[in-house]
Amino acid sequence: MNTFASDPRVVITGLGAISCLGTGVGAYWDGLLAGGGEPQAIPLPDLNMRTKKMYLVDRADVPAEPSSHAGVELGSSPRLAVAAAEQALTDAGVRDEARAAVPVVLGVELGNSDMQELQRSAGRTTWTTLTPVAAVVGAAIGSRAAQTSVGNACSASGYALTIGLDMIRAGEASTVLVGGAEGATRAGMGAFNRLGAADPLRCRPFDRNRAGTMFGDGSAMVVLEAAEHARRRGAEPYAELAGAAWSCDAHHATAPDPSGDQIVRAMSDALADAKLSSTDVGCVIPHGTGTPLNDVVESQALRRVFGARVRELPLFSLKAMIGHTTGAAGAFACLTATLVLRHRQSPANIPIDQDPECDVWVPQERPVPLAAPAVLVNTYAFGGNNTSLVVKGVVREASQWSP
Repeated sequence: MNTFASDPRVVITGLGAISCLGTGVGAYWDGLLAGGGEPQAIPLPDLNMRTKKMYLVDRADVPAEPSSHAGVELGSSPRLAVAAAEQALTDAGVRDEARAAVPVVLGVELGNSDMQELQRSAGRTTWTTLTPVAAVVGAAIGSRAAQTSVGNACSASGYALTIGLDMIRAGEASTVLVGGAEGATRAGMGAFNRLGAADPLRCRPFDRNRAGTMFGDGSAMVVLEAAEHARRRGAEPYAELAGAAWSCDAHHATAPDPSGDQIVRAMSDALADAKLSSTDVGCVIPHGTGTPLNDVVESQALRRVFGARVRELPLFSLKAMIGHTTGAAGAFACLTATLVLRHRQSPANIPIDQDPECDVWVPQERPVPLAAPAVLVNTYAFGGNNTSLVVKGVVREASQWSP
């Protein structure tokens, strides 16, 4: 039973991030405004593959602890997750005594695989669990509530956000910690290299010369909270997670459905869930991986949802700034949407030679003032797993959204 029925909104009250742009949300936003990060050589031996770069977290920023949990040695992903989770909960003002009741829902695709790779290369034959990250974060924050790990590939943390939203709407929790984390691994790099979907230069979404995606590591966390609960404890929300939707086209194991029907459905259903129209959206953070077909299909789908307005609607191409953070991509996009609303502008994009088949607006010269109260976020994944999210400003007066 929903105990917050008089105000069913779900708000975002805390943020945490570690990425190639630095540690903390301030460093993250400043890095986006400054033009994002630069790919670096991956510090792993025996990378017998074409693409050997990532948008890497500075190794000095990767925490040394926790080094193990329940007898499992931990790699960088769980340690990044714990640090970002602590940032988000501290930012939200969720005190230690309240954390026991906070569920943890994380999107994690490759999980602890960097540690497994080290163990296997050292001759160990015993496998340990691949995705302990949610459990590790739960233990680190003192949570006694449910801990859920979502593995829907590159839309994993997009799905995690919809689960957290549903938990609060259903009255199952007043506060949920949601996010994602990924480390640098050979497994992900090798898979995309074998698929011919790894760009050797950088991540270049919507560029006519794009040659695939390029990964990034890091962790992003958000604290979702029932609006009434936040108000009772005096927390100031950043924004509202107003709507979410899933769809699946099941067209191909790795390629998107060229029709784009199911990603149009996800966007339209998310807007309907938020009780908003397409004209209420002031910015889109696309999935935009830099793979040739994905960017064209998403561009065409955006035109179907927004019509001719798509040429006046700024897209912020996040993966060009921090790389494709796979399972954490949806959490990073949601966090970015929240900051766009907070600062009422979308940063300038990395300069590109835009593909004419991607007939969307990717502003590159300067930041663009936000002219409407919501940001739409898209996350897609292998198998046709799609999510769309709508993040809305907590102040809705029209005068607040004039450019």
